[in-house]
Amino acid sequence: MPLDRDGQAEAFDAIGDRYDQAFPHKEGQIRSAEWLIRSLPAGARVLDLGCGTGVPTALQLAEAGLRVVGVDLSNGMVSLARENVPTGEFHRADIADLRPAGPRDLGRFDAVAAFFSLLMLPRAEIPLALRTIHHLLQPGGLFALSMVEADVDDFSIPFIGSTIRVSGYLRDELREVVEAADFEIVEESSYTYAPASVDVPPEVQIFLRCRRRA
Repeated sequence: MPLDRDGQAEAFDAIGDRYDQAFPHKEGQIRSAEWLIRSLPAGARVLDLGCGTGVPTALQLAEAGLRVVGVDLSNGMVSLARENVPTGEFHRADIADLRPAGPRDLGRFDAVAAFFSLLMLPRAEIPLALRTIHHLLQPGGLFALSMVEADVDDFSIPFIGSTIRVSGYLRDELREVVEAADFEIVEESSYTYAPASVDVPPEVQIFLRCRRRA
């Protein structure tokens, strides 16, 4: 499948640390990371997929004694994550690079966090991305996912002074897509969130806490 990432990484390069200013409160994300921390042994290896600036997730996981590897499509975000989480390991990579037999082999992980990263993909790619995450996890590994609830596919929106393309699902369909990729959903929560940025509308955020079926 040909990939179209035109403008996506450049938008986040331009946004930089203004992302954290626009989304200062990340209760759902923090609580999902706390679930990973409670559920994993010290030293477990965790992939932060779409790590952004590294705050709060990579930092939270690293401070809890987990070994954090982060990837992001934006060079600017990877640079900020390295500054914010000096004990982490960060790479500029696309999730498609991590697929089986892909060009980047980062090994297997005890858990994967994908907070608002899969929504940057067209819907046609999301099931493939979920299968890649399944491949990256050890049997029984944990997967924390968040998406914005929306019935859209590769839809252009203004975002913190830039333009990005996003996809989403309504809640029941998101569950179906995740379960079809051989994950068991063990917990679910949602939040109504109003970002601080005036060009980002209020949204409903869905958090799924999952386990890879063997």
